[in-house]
Amino acid sequence: MTTVNILSGGAAQGLVRGLTDAFKAQTGFGIDGEFGAVGIMADKLRAGTQADLVILTQALLAKLAAEKLVIPSSIADVGRVETALAVRNRDPRVTVKTEADLRDVLRGSDAIYVPDTKASTAGQHVAKVLDQLGIAYETASRLKVFPNGATAMRELAASTAQRPVGCTQATEIIATEGIALSGSLPPGCELVTMYTAGVTTRAAHPQEAAALIALLTGADRKELRRQAGFTG
Repeated sequence: MTTVNILSGGAAQGLVRGLTDAFKAQTGFGIDGEFGAVGIMADKLRAGTQADLVILTQALLAKLAAEKLVIPSSIADVGRVETALAVRNRDPRVTVKTEADLRDVLRGSDAIYVPDTKASTAGQHVAKVLDQLGIAYETASRLKVFPNGATAMRELAASTAQRPVGCTQATEIIATEGIALSGSLPPGCELVTMYTAGVTTRAAHPQEAAALIALLTGADRKELRRQAGFTG
């Protein structure tokens, strides 16, 4: 089967998976590609990895368009995603209303599962928040860092720690079996990121890529986006 190839932030993986059948019915094409830390995905495109479209943060898409790697007129917002907390299904939910609450939760956890703290949106933010809370050094030995949020959340689900917690994009939490979305980060620590899609300038299948973007962003898919963890 001919496929449209994607380079995407992990935040969009669940949504794309949910549209696979509809896209195949509409175009006859499958969907293939990579999902991971947005910085790494952008660098793959820059290095020449073949992709028909990219789904990354709004800021990164703007840079790639300026670098003539993405067609500016094709760019469309998919939706906003918050960085949130996760726990295993069998564990009590954690609620953090203040920075002090979040500090207590992280201090009380014996393992903290996060994506790449240098190349991923959520991982960079976690590192910043740990600094902001003054506990970066204290929690360093308990930080479990993985290449992307999806992997970090799968590892959280399988964790044998006593009191593990995870922090990544809400969409990646929702898409992972065995864990639960436990709540938003408190005021002063929150992060909401706009994800955006665009057709690459080297696309082998630009029409089909544009059709997939239309599916991802269409008004009739608003409920699917909401279920996947995107907001307007």
